[in-house]
Amino acid sequence: MYKVAKEFSFDMAHLLDGHDGKCQNLHGHTYKLQVIVTGDTYQEGAKKGMVIDFTDLKQAVNEIILQPMDHAFIYDQTSERECKIAALLTELNSKTFALPYRTTAENLARFMFARLTQYTALKITCIRLWETPTSFAEYEAD
Repeated sequence: MYKVAKEFSFDMAHLLDGHDGKCQNLHGHTYKLQVIVTGDTYQEGAKKGMVIDFTDLKQAVNEIILQPMDHAFIYDQTSERECKIAALLTELNSKTFALPYRTTAENLARFMFARLTQYTALKITCIRLWETPTSFAEYEAD
């Protein structure tokens, strides 16, 4: 069984309403996303010897994760405060993206895993999401 990975970089803004530190304030991150796919290699055809064509993986991640989320304010739609900020940003023609829970690195990694496995046939086994160059959250298939 092979493991192959592709990394992506993108920017988002968020806050953690009710947090007891400075992350309660609006701020942004340059995230690094690593998508790990496992499987056997194709035995024939144009993709012979590959688990996945990296171009196909790039296209899927761009469509499902990056296009809707890159340079957006991501917010917890269960937070009144965050919804007010999102409404103002939307009114000002700024990009927003709602999640049904707090926008922690852990929750984002799980969300991205679920979204990619829901909308593609990729055999994704792990998502790693760096919020800073030295801090990441990882979500794996059970």
